[in-house]
Amino acid sequence: MRNVSTPALILFVQMSGENNRRVTIFSPDEGIFFATLYGGPKSKLRSLVSPMNSGIIYLYRDEVKNQTKITDFDVKKYHLSFRENLFKSWAASFATEILIKTKCAGTPAESWRIVNGFLDGIELSSEDESRLGLVRFLWRYLSLLGIKPDTAFCVSCGTSLHAGKFTNDALSWRYSFSRLENGFVCPDCVSGERKADFSLSKAALTYLEAVTSLSPKAVREIVISEATFLEMKALAYALIEQACGTKLKSLESGIGIL
Repeated sequence: MRNVSTPALILFVQMSGENNRRVTIFSPDEGIFFATLYGGPKSKLRSLVSPMNSGIIYLYRDEVKNQTKITDFDVKKYHLSFRENLFKSWAASFATEILIKTKCAGTPAESWRIVNGFLDGIELSSEDESRLGLVRFLWRYLSLLGIKPDTAFCVSCGTSLHAGKFTNDALSWRYSFSRLENGFVCPDCVSGERKADFSLSKAALTYLEAVTSLSPKAVREIVISEATFLEMKALAYALIEQACGTKLKSLESGIGIL
């Protein structure tokens, strides 16, 4: 029996019996785990231990009975805008489902940094900014999983997709993405034998490379068109669902929102 504390993000809260709650928790130390919140409607912890609240959670562990009880929660961030904005609420659920399906990408500490950075960022952003922020989050999470496509070089010939091609024609080029090769193919290497699963403009490819290479602050200052955003979104959604190995409920249920 022991008392412990850890940084925590509340993912889900479910009924367990008449007055208790079963809480799904994410922490940088332990990844995803479960704990029980005891107490009826008058318990102050009921309002504190809510989805997407983060802070320091205090636990009592009975290793003999294999039980974990929440004794206190010092909330640092409430993410109140999630309750007022439908997109932000669904985006948070999307990130949570990815986190669970991928088992924190095998690195809880790094997942903690990326997921909380995303949630904190959209809390302070407009809905339009949050939509682009979601694409950046997915691209960085793909990198954490070790399966982010290389946006710098052609997967076929290895030449740079960015350097030395700044003519007007080059600016209008499109780059094919092959799922089979998990990479982008330059226009010079495109052939009828190579299937293109997605086609991205130079602007979209450049933006994704910026997400990889530049600081988050610098990337946020880049302005892109709606068409460029939609291209990146379609690719990022497809790749993250492929990485999870299953259809994602948040995407299916949130169609038209996400």
